[in-house]
Amino acid sequence: MSGPTIKIYDIMACNVFWDFATPGTPREQHKFLVAFYPTGGPPIPELIERITARGPDGYSVEIANQKFTGLNKNGHIYDRTTNAHWYMLNLDTGFMKEGEYTIEVVGKDGSVTSKSRFQKDAPGKAIVGAYLENQKKMYEAYVPGQGAQLSRASALKDVEVKWASLKDLAGQDAFYIFRLSRGSNIKEFDTQNLHWWDNIFLQRFTDPNAGLNRNRVVIGNELSAGTPYVYFTEITDSNAMGETNICVFQPHQSFAT
Repeated sequence: MSGPTIKIYDIMACNVFWDFATPGTPREQHKFLVAFYPTGGPPIPELIERITARGPDGYSVEIANQKFTGLNKNGHIYDRTTNAHWYMLNLDTGFMKEGEYTIEVVGKDGSVTSKSRFQKDAPGKAIVGAYLENQKKMYEAYVPGQGAQLSRASALKDVEVKWASLKDLAGQDAFYIFRLSRGSNIKEFDTQNLHWWDNIFLQRFTDPNAGLNRNRVVIGNELSAGTPYVYFTEITDSNAMGETNICVFQPHQSFAT
């Protein structure tokens, strides 16, 4: 009888425009991400020996089999909504070269599985250009945001967050991903324990345009009274991981109930 196997759901190998409030950190970065199907048995980190990302001109980097944190920016994240893990590595060494990138996963049982994609420069140039021209307007458009205190009469269920999209401001198509955590600032944002997130990568199977030009979300999980919340919205050029060429990490926003 065969045991649990390693099966890749999809990968990301894309450029990142890092607009978080982290002084000294370059804004032109890139990242690798590999998402796995649930194993039906032991969690995926127990099955993995190593993960390697490769690209043009001999490019090679290891993705660590450790828990991802805001400090190491390299490791695995557990998604409770899908009961599955994904691994991510953020690198502050600039935008990647256009070309084919492959993520290879070697299991402790000796199995090897991989997935590849072709990174394109043009989509990133268009979206980052439009973003930089409208950066301040986008930041100020978030409601509730900028540390706002919700009124005592505000509902804690189906809370709506609104913003201005690049389509609204510059006619530029893009996709939007929203992630919410308890906390009051970027240091307290807990990637491993999201209160709610807008998973357009799954929504796309029932709605091919999921996330496209989105300028509002209704938070799916009820909020707690007297609690600070911190969130950020990521701008991408696709709602498919393997077709994404650019991610713009907008500054964190916050509000309190």
